[in-house]
Amino acid sequence: MNPERMRARGMGFSALFAGKLSGFQLLFNKKAVGKEGVAYANIAYSPVSHVEGILYKLERQEDISMMDRFEGNPYRYSREVFQLSSAQGLINAWVYVANKALLADELLPEKRYMDHLLAGKKWHSKAYHQWLVEQPTTNNNNESLSSSIDGLMYND
Repeated sequence: MNPERMRARGMGFSALFAGKLSGFQLLFNKKAVGKEGVAYANIAYSPVSHVEGILYKLERQEDISMMDRFEGNPYRYSREVFQLSSAQGLINAWVYVANKALLADELLPEKRYMDHLLAGKKWHSKAYHQWLVEQPTTNNNNESLSSSIDGLMYND
């Protein structure tokens, strides 16, 4: 949810806008590889919930392949098509869903990871943004071997 992170990864986009996925909830239950107790984001079915995020209109077809590498598709996450609502109407969009073999309870996202989600404030409802702010985090900022020093490159 951080446009600057997308730019740092070298992915171009011609538009971005708020998107909402109804019937799902945001969870922090995808195990980080090589970081004990650390979580990354995932979504799971929940009929009374929704997930808010940013929809990016990528400039080049190869940008989605680049994003797949950053998200670890198809091993760590799978890329699936979901219908999201937006101010532009209903849109079919790619969403990354964590591999079930990598899920665990009692994990926390790192603060710097959560900061990337909070960078989407402009595209979140006030209530959703506040919910993100209130999520507990860990300050375990040890980089895994495949991550860049600034933490902008990969979600292990």
